[in-house]
Amino acid sequence: MKVAKNPFILRLSARMAAALVLGSQVFASQGLAADKLDIDKLPVEQGVLTYAPEVPPAIKRKAPARVKISLETKEVKKRLADGVEYTFWTFGGTVPGPMIRIREGDYVDFTLSNHPSSKMPHNIDLHAVTGQGGGAEGSFTTPGHSSTFSFRALNAGLYIYHCATAPVGMHIANGMYGLIYVEPKEGLPPVDKEFYLVQSEFYTKGDYGVRGLQPFDMKKAIKEQPDYVVFNGSVGALAGDNAIKAKKGETVRMFVGNGGPNLVSSFHVIGEIFDKVYTEGGTLANQKNVQTTLVPAGGSAIVEYKVDVPGSFFIVDHSIFRTFNKGALGVLKVDGEKDPTIYSGKTMDSIYLPEGGAIQDTDVSANEPAKAIPVRTLEESIAMGREVYKSNCAACHMPEGQGVPGAFPPIAKSDWLMKDRKRAIQTVMFGLQTPIVVNGQKYEGVMPSLGLSDDDIANVLNFARNSLGNAPAKGDKAITAQEVRGLRAKKK
Repeated sequence: MKVAKNPFILRLSARMAAALVLGSQVFASQGLAADKLDIDKLPVEQGVLTYAPEVPPAIKRKAPARVKISLETKEVKKRLADGVEYTFWTFGGTVPGPMIRIREGDYVDFTLSNHPSSKMPHNIDLHAVTGQGGGAEGSFTTPGHSSTFSFRALNAGLYIYHCATAPVGMHIANGMYGLIYVEPKEGLPPVDKEFYLVQSEFYTKGDYGVRGLQPFDMKKAIKEQPDYVVFNGSVGALAGDNAIKAKKGETVRMFVGNGGPNLVSSFHVIGEIFDKVYTEGGTLANQKNVQTTLVPAGGSAIVEYKVDVPGSFFIVDHSIFRTFNKGALGVLKVDGEKDPTIYSGKTMDSIYLPEGGAIQDTDVSANEPAKAIPVRTLEESIAMGREVYKSNCAACHMPEGQGVPGAFPPIAKSDWLMKDRKRAIQTVMFGLQTPIVVNGQKYEGVMPSLGLSDDDIANVLNFARNSLGNAPAKGDKAITAQEVRGLRAKKK
């Protein structure tokens, strides 16, 4: 007997068959979740951990291993900025904690030890872990104890890890975060240099640059108003002698994390374009030719680019006041021969005098209510002025005060700066719109008023006039905030 073919049933059967095929494909795409693993037969090896900006070496083996990783939590007092100390809560004694690199499919035995000197219990939430709390549930550890748990690295990618002990935000804000990279089975394309960077923010009782040991400020943290936004745990961790280095023609890969706890990073390298971006730390290089990429709090990104010309390339959060006023500034120094077919540098400098117009006045401090005038020693004033200089002056006049020929006059060994202290004070206070001659060279540029407080003006001038190759004449006393305030009142 023949059975009539119902068109509806045929369509339904076809859809079910397609769904079964798709389901099997999805299940297969989950890969490791469907695999059975004989843990006892896996080769055992010790995990390699490195400290920022160093990256663990690429994994060359082609099969999973049982990886042993040990990490210590410790509370340590360290430098946050010049003259500023902070009690960091750390993984491995540093901020960020060590970078961990394992392979997709590895089985990891993770031991967390809490140093006996710690005052707080700690644990670890690795975003690479599939399991309750990312391992936090299995790693809660009191001072003087160790905890061990195990997990299988099911998903490749770049992941943040952090402490998740209550209050979670406070543990993260005090420095407890780092990166773990689960390398794909097929690995990554080889590059010449790899670097490890983590951005984060700090909330201190004192404002940016206030010297001494600064405690954590919970109210500022809740309001998301950080005093510091930095790379790798402190102001200048990637600048000066700590700048990372490459050579012209090399390819660079940066593993970038954002420990937060609050802010999203607009990650940018001034003067470079990212050839590839692995958005949010995933395994797909889904963007090319990117200028700035977002890195969410508790997230990551991988960026790759070739350095085609030499120079100092500034690494910044392009939420730009964080860079020049809160510390989010690093440097990649690239050595090599110049290539004017790619970048020439300045080829001509001529006078331009448009009709009318004036530079914007940003002297907001003139309208602020007068504050009590602090009394400082010259040494204290110089130290605080150094921080003011870094935040407000170094971008134009350069970190060592050498200036930029034809654009920004030198502060170092400056005859103009040292000749007239009153003029120097008024210049920093009100800006400058007339040409000047410094060390025999004429400068036509303008300088805006920066809105600095009377105290900051006195401090930055004491720093500039007592360092960078400058020395006041005998009997030339330190500039005081009272002196600055008096000149401001006369101007009014």
